Amino acid sequence: MPKNKGKGGKNRRRGKNEGEEKRDLIFKEDGQEYAQVIRMLGNGRLEAQCFDGNKRLCHIRGKMRKKVWVAAGDVILVGLRDYQDEKADVILKYNPDEARSLKAYKEIPDTAKINEGALDEEDAEDNEDEGYSFADI
Repeated sequence: MPKNKGKGGKNRRRGKNEGEEKRDLIFKEDGQEYAQVIRMLGNGRLEAQCFDGNKRLCHIRGKMRKKVWVAAGDVILVGLRDYQDEKADVILKYNPDEARSLKAYKEIPDTAKINEGALDEEDAEDNEDEGYSFADI
């Protein structure tokens, strides 16, 4: 029998040439709020700190699931619910360049850290000093 050497069928190859195209910056409207992801909860849900001061449980909409990967520290746009203030729906994920643009337009506060999920260069250097290296063994 022939061995499978690839990673999936033609459905996997279908989206190969889709690059990151430049899109227009989308601002919030009535019933929407900017937020930053605190932690991922699984099952398409996450906990986010909205920039209006509330912490909300957010649900990733079906159009974004398995297509747009959301991680802790990302800036997102959430749709607020009229009947549940403690819950919201994720509408859009901003990439870091768009989040910096929102900060420049004063849409989100200056205290928000854009790359909170990723380690900074200084943090990476501090972590190297704490542990063992291969030269010590």
